[in-house]
Amino acid sequence: MFMRGSIRRGSVLALFLLVFLFSCSKKSNEQQPEIPYVVVNFVINPNSTQYIELNHIGGYVPVTGGYKGILIYRKTETEFMAFERACAYDPTADSAQVRMDASGITCYCPKCKSKYIILDGSPYEGPSHWALKQYRTNYDGSYLYVMN
Repeated sequence: MFMRGSIRRGSVLALFLLVFLFSCSKKSNEQQPEIPYVVVNFVINPNSTQYIELNHIGGYVPVTGGYKGILIYRKTETEFMAFERACAYDPTADSAQVRMDASGITCYCPKCKSKYIILDGSPYEGPSHWALKQYRTNYDGSYLYVMN
């Protein structure tokens, strides 16, 4: 009888340790690198010839602003996404500035090789576990307001 209780307690303890070890992976202990704060508050006309790449759904354009620039993407007729171009993995590294790839749906960091989905900024390949920093957008049918 004594042995059965010891085995049960040992099994429970082993199970607890396994759950604890797997729930505390390195990924969950890593802290997201902080992107230096820069005020973002500007307006563009995405229907103008200056931003002709934004005249259609799926179009994108890099613009100045933010910490390392901002990537604006036209998701639908009325919805735009704006992401900081500083890579979420190592934003302060010199060449860690995301660029769109040929697909027009993903962007990548040439420094760490992380890849992100432009529809929501989420990482899908490479060392980054964090999404790109997103700025708020408001489109009134004529002008696109980008802010933080």
